[in-house]
Amino acid sequence: MRTGLKITAFAAAVAATFGTAYGVGSGVSPVTAEKQPASEHGGSGHAEPAETPTTNAVPGGLQVSDRGYSLDLEKDRLPGRSGELRFTIRKDATGKPVTSYKEENDKELHLIVASRDLTAYRHLHPVRAADGTWSTPVSLPKAGDYRVFADFTPQGEKEGLTLGAGLGVAGTYAPEPLPEHTTRASVDGGYEVRIEGALRPGAPRELTLGVYKDGRPVTDLEPYLGAYGHLVALRSGDLAYLHVHPHDGRPGPEVSFTATAPSTGTYRLFLDFKHDGEVRTAAFTVHAA
Repeated sequence: MRTGLKITAFAAAVAATFGTAYGVGSGVSPVTAEKQPASEHGGSGHAEPAETPTTNAVPGGLQVSDRGYSLDLEKDRLPGRSGELRFTIRKDATGKPVTSYKEENDKELHLIVASRDLTAYRHLHPVRAADGTWSTPVSLPKAGDYRVFADFTPQGEKEGLTLGAGLGVAGTYAPEPLPEHTTRASVDGGYEVRIEGALRPGAPRELTLGVYKDGRPVTDLEPYLGAYGHLVALRSGDLAYLHVHPHDGRPGPEVSFTATAPSTGTYRLFLDFKHDGEVRTAAFTVHAA
């Protein structure tokens, strides 16, 4: 298992503006927005630079095309909260779908769907057909604007990449404020996850997440995607994507990661862990300063 992936790149990034389709807040402070009707159309919108960039490269997930590859969503809107997502990864030079991938964390491709207000999150595992088309059912908790992230490594490439595209879900859109910063998160089933450590712009820092059930440490976490935990971080505002991996460790209660924030700002962290045969997700709001 590889040690924590250290993501240090960032540029003046693309953040969606408010409009008929989006409710997007500042890239630095928690999101607050008034209620507004949702558009049926997705899309990534235009840019607002986040504060204090550290380098001149773009973080993952902000572009639909990167390094010669493009994410092609068959439909960028859903008529309701449940439906099917279908997409291909295309090689820009030929326009043909990619059909050969390296396996990372037990999967050829990881698909993340998150709402623009970062209060809804799904980690999906689509199935690839022989022609390169990926598909997966999806059930989302509310209408509004989402972003789809495809995290993958094509065969022949040394490094993986993350592409992102907008997705709209028809219905009344009521964006929620980003939850306040906390070091403890409650999870269904009597679980609590505690986080220690902090993000720092441009510098690697360790994050340790401890899993407890009914107040007792969980010491028999089950492997999920080749590890005892899977962590995704998204920056508030433009949804820049940080996908980090855990250090080798014991099956609980603590799972440790190394991550680097690309800029100052507010981030939403989602930890997937498996126990008693079920995958659960804990979410945190953290600040990088």
